[in-house]
Amino acid sequence: MTQPFRFRVNQHGPAGSPVREPFTPQEPKPGWVRIALRAMALNHLDLWTTGGIPGFPLPLPLTPGSDGAGVLDAVGEGTALPPGVEPGGSVMIAPGLSCGLCPACLRGDDMLCGSYGILGSAADGTAATHVLVPAANLLPIPGNWSFEQAAAFPLVFLTAWEMLVHKAGLRPGETVLVWGGGSGVGSAAIQLVKALGGHAIAVVGSEEKAMKCWDLGAEHVIVRGDLKALPGKVRELTSKRGVDVVFEHTGALTWAASLAACTRGGRIVTCGATTGREATFDLRALFAKQLQVHGSYMGRREHLWTQLALIERNPTNPPFHPVIDRVFDLAEYPEAQRHLERGQGFGKVVCRVS
Repeated sequence: MTQPFRFRVNQHGPAGSPVREPFTPQEPKPGWVRIALRAMALNHLDLWTTGGIPGFPLPLPLTPGSDGAGVLDAVGEGTALPPGVEPGGSVMIAPGLSCGLCPACLRGDDMLCGSYGILGSAADGTAATHVLVPAANLLPIPGNWSFEQAAAFPLVFLTAWEMLVHKAGLRPGETVLVWGGGSGVGSAAIQLVKALGGHAIAVVGSEEKAMKCWDLGAEHVIVRGDLKALPGKVRELTSKRGVDVVFEHTGALTWAASLAACTRGGRIVTCGATTGREATFDLRALFAKQLQVHGSYMGRREHLWTQLALIERNPTNPPFHPVIDRVFDLAEYPEAQRHLERGQGFGKVVCRVS
């Protein structure tokens, strides 16, 4: 049996700098559980946690990792478990942490909780053999999914559903411009747009990624070139109309193009700033086109249950699924970080606990 170990960010540094160390997994307190992880998946948050986030001090030392799946190993005294979850059973993790008691939590808006945080940045995460999480964060794994698939699912599909359904209010027949279609959240968005009756135009960085976006259900794919020319390409594909929704998670570099690509009365919803966090634009474009801009951060935990119900209706041919780029061993977590940073993959980077 593998000696328990974890990766720690003791001080901020470059991708791949977290240090492996042995540790003794703690017993869960009431309301919490311990999971013996079988797989974890990386997100850009792993890189930001490792490198540091300006203006957001993190509780170092810290174990990164927000996504994970494994076996329910221990249950805190008096702890109730969600439906479909039992001791010794297979589970995956909803990564958002909230108090569960404030008005926002009680009405279901747990991502608006004043103490909201994400596993792997607000508390020790899944780059480890074991992790402690609240029992409310457990989800059953669809019967025909591997631990790797389950680990790759929660964060990006929760984020994409919140953006498209709860924030943008996507309606059947509408067109969505999806930036970064080859990313974890972008590959989720393409599939959800199709499942919700919309039309996805994906933007990617290579012809190879373009082919994979077609396979996921994108109706058009643009290989990113001159960003100033991109809105014109979007208008060509939409009979000069523009898109109803822009799915933004790239930030400053693409912001002007997002505004220009949007139709009158359209919506831009953003959850990230990987190319920069400070964007400038002409306010006249905002009010003259009567655009709506929505900020989005994670999403309601209930959205994951909704998506699981949709998957379970047709488990052999689900309407969407996690896309895995590459699987490393957990011992190779630093290299998995470096691979993610290079941005050459398509979908999620996963580590298996062997």
